[in-house]
Amino acid sequence: MFINKLITTAIAAFILIGFSSCEKDEPANPSIAAIAVTNSDFSLLEGAAVQGGVAVTLSNPNPNDLSGSYTVFAPTNDAFGRLGFAAEADFRLLDKGFLTNTLLYHVSDGDLPGSSVEEDMMSGSLLGPDRRFISRGGDLYINGSRILATDVQAENGTVHVIDKVLLATGADIVQSAIALASSQVFRTQELSFLVEAVVYAELAEALTASEGSPSFTVFAPSDAAFRQLGEDLGVPLEQPEDIRKLPKETVTAVLLNHVVADGGKFTPEMNEGMVSPLGGSPLSIGAFNDGVLTVQGNGNAQTANMVIPDVHTVNGVVHMIDRVLLP
Repeated sequence: MFINKLITTAIAAFILIGFSSCEKDEPANPSIAAIAVTNSDFSLLEGAAVQGGVAVTLSNPNPNDLSGSYTVFAPTNDAFGRLGFAAEADFRLLDKGFLTNTLLYHVSDGDLPGSSVEEDMMSGSLLGPDRRFISRGGDLYINGSRILATDVQAENGTVHVIDKVLLATGADIVQSAIALASSQVFRTQELSFLVEAVVYAELAEALTASEGSPSFTVFAPSDAAFRQLGEDLGVPLEQPEDIRKLPKETVTAVLLNHVVADGGKFTPEMNEGMVSPLGGSPLSIGAFNDGVLTVQGNGNAQTANMVIPDVHTVNGVVHMIDRVLLP
């Protein structure tokens, strides 16, 4: 079974060997926070936990669980590197509240051993939203993050190692985009052009969560993607409001070309081939490679890459891309 294979991976061995170097007067198992301190591969997680204010929490027993345990899905330094974070100082680019919430999304109450995890199983988080377990090609994923090793024992719980940072907003697609556009996530704005386009095209209501509303997979072009579109069209798009230089029906058609009503899919749930968006021609999805996929519109000569994949919202999954998809 793939869980057993994961337990015996080299990464698990590396971590456990690192534990053996602890002083003899320390507990048999270090706390979850001490794991990050002890192992250099988690130095960025350690820095994030300190800046996000959760290091003390993960140093002590869980007061909200009878066993006193937490389960933590721990991103490696390489996982943070995928988001452009190479040093502890880089976390200052994030809003502190978002950093704290991101860390809480990696943590759940109680002890969840790898042997109890099954495909399509849901797991709650201290942030609130559930995470989903997905099996692909013999590997196990939580949302879009591959689990590299399981069942690293800590004094106050269990650690599972993952290759990508888990991201969740706790809000719907529209509010999540607004948070990115208003520096409530990254201190430099992102998706501000997309928010302006959604308002201009009067699509905000359709992408706002309500009782009984569908969930979507959204390919969200970055601000740089919209600026590139302006260059390609010969229409300068220097500020978000410049979107209104384009015909409203054109903007509407382009936006609908980025939304798929499929319940909201994380990257390991997506397959190479064609998918039908809410409007426009089918999109071409590329091969699944290193946890991401490319996507191409019918009117694009080049594929779009996922800049930030697998952002979990309450009504779907958002993948930030580096090119606007043309019908």
